[in-house]
Amino acid sequence: MMWYVYFLRCADNSLYAGITTSLERRLDEHNKCNKKAAKYTRVRRPVTLAYSEPQLNRQQASRREYQLKQLSKHNKEQLVNTYTSTSTAEK
Repeated sequence: MMWYVYFLRCADNSLYAGITTSLERRLDEHNKCNKKAAKYTRVRRPVTLAYSEPQLNRQQASRREYQLKQLSKHNKEQLVNTYTSTSTAEK
């Protein structure tokens, strides 16, 4: 099973980092489910996927999430912008 580390762009333009095995399901939970959504995203809806990267297992995903959370806001934005421009160029 593949794990993913992701950033969500919240309605207030902040970024939220998390891990999951299903990006589509988790995004839906963050936007629609009050029990499964993170407290942080519940009050900042709607959220959109801003960045994701695959990891081989939960341990690696958790380590990478920790690394991403340690980045400055500027570096997080650079990572998201690189991901967004790469995704747009592929389409």
